Amino acid sequence: MSSGKQLLLGRKRRQATCPICTARATAGTGLAIDDRMRSLTCSRCGQGVFFENVACGACGAVLGFDPETLGFAAFEIDANGQWRRVGPPGPALKPCANYAQEEVCNWMLAADSPESLCRSCRTNQVIPSLDVAGNRQLWFLLEQAKRRLFYGLIALALPTPNKVDDPDHGLAFQFLEQATPKERVLTGHDEGLITLNLEEADDAKRESLRAHLHEPYRTLIGHFRHEIGHYYWDRLVHQSPWIDEYRQRFGDERADYAEAMRRHYASPADGWPTSFISSYASSHPWEDWAECWAHYMHIQDGLETASAWQLKLRAGVAGAAPVAPAPIDLAQASVREALVAQWLPVSRFINAMDRGLGSRDSYPFVLVEPVLDKLDFIHKVISAAVAGRVAMRYAASS
Repeated sequence: MSSGKQLLLGRKRRQATCPICTARATAGTGLAIDDRMRSLTCSRCGQGVFFENVACGACGAVLGFDPETLGFAAFEIDANGQWRRVGPPGPALKPCANYAQEEVCNWMLAADSPESLCRSCRTNQVIPSLDVAGNRQLWFLLEQAKRRLFYGLIALALPTPNKVDDPDHGLAFQFLEQATPKERVLTGHDEGLITLNLEEADDAKRESLRAHLHEPYRTLIGHFRHEIGHYYWDRLVHQSPWIDEYRQRFGDERADYAEAMRRHYASPADGWPTSFISSYASSHPWEDWAECWAHYMHIQDGLETASAWQLKLRAGVAGAAPVAPAPIDLAQASVREALVAQWLPVSRFINAMDRGLGSRDSYPFVLVEPVLDKLDFIHKVISAAVAGRVAMRYAASS
C-alpha cells in the first residue's frame, strides 16, 4: 500500500510476519497484573497478562482482547488457521484482520460480524506505506497507542463511531509520513479526522522534537489523547448547554485561532503556570480544553494502574491514613477530591521512581487551582453525557 492511500475497510491483505509482535509474549510464570484497572488474565489458565500480550507465557494459549468485555479470551489455532476458543465458554470471536494478517493488533470482534477489522482498526483511513523499511514497526506502535486510547474511551462509555458508519460525526485516523524534506505533516484534528505524523512513533525523532520545542512531555499516547479531546469538544460542548461555562473556564473559542497560534509561537505567555497545565494550553481555549482532556485521561489511566496493583502510599500530610488510589468514578459529582487526595501522591511517587531509575519525570506537571477546576468541568461534562443528562451531538443511529 502506497503512502497516503486509503485503507479499504474489510479488505483482505497479504500475510506478513512481524518480529515485534511475535516477541511480545510475557516470559515466565510469575504473576503479572495488567497496568489498567482490570487485572487481565488468560481465560484458560488464569495467568496475569498485559494489555499488549498476544500469548500467555504460562500455558501458551493465543490471546485476543475483546473490547466488548474489556478482557482477554484464550484460543488455539488449528492447522487450517481456525481460531478455537479454549477455557470457559464465551461468545464466538474472530481476530481483527490486522491481527491475523498484519500482526499490528491483538483485538477481536464477534465471529458473525460482517466486518473484518476491530473497533479500533475500523477508524483507520490512511496507514503508512508498508513497502518502506521500518514503517510496519512504526505502524504497530501507533496502533498500540490507539488501542490504549480506545480502551480508555470504552471504559468511559464514550461513543467511538467511525466515519463509514457516521460520516458527519464519526472518527477517523490517518497516519502520514513526510515524503520530502520540504513537506510538513502536522499532527492535528479536523472534523473528526485525526492526523498523526508517522515520525512521532520514532522515539529518537520524537525526543528530538520534544527537546527542540522545550516540551517536558511528548508521547504517542499523549498525542492521541490530546487530539481526541478536540473531537469530543465538538461532540459534547459545541452548541451544547455547557458552552457558557466552558467559556468562563477556558476562554472564548471564537478568538482567531491562526492569530493565537502565531502569537503563541512568537512569544509564549510568561505567566501560564498560574492558570494552565502547559504552555501550549495557554495558546487558545480549544488547546486548553484538549490539553486538559488529555490529562483527564492520563489521570484516569494512572489511577486505574495504581488500583490494579493495589498500591498504598504514605500520605503527604503527617499522621494521615495511607492513600489507596481508586479509579475515577463517573457517578461522583466532582473529581477534585480524587485529584488532590489520590492523583497528586501517585504522580509524586511515579516521578520519584523515575528519578531513582535515572529517567525524566513521567508526569512533569503541576495541578494549580484553575486547572483543577477545568479537569472537574471535563469530568462533569463526560458524566452528564454518558448518563444521558445532556445530549451528545451524534447521528441518530450512532
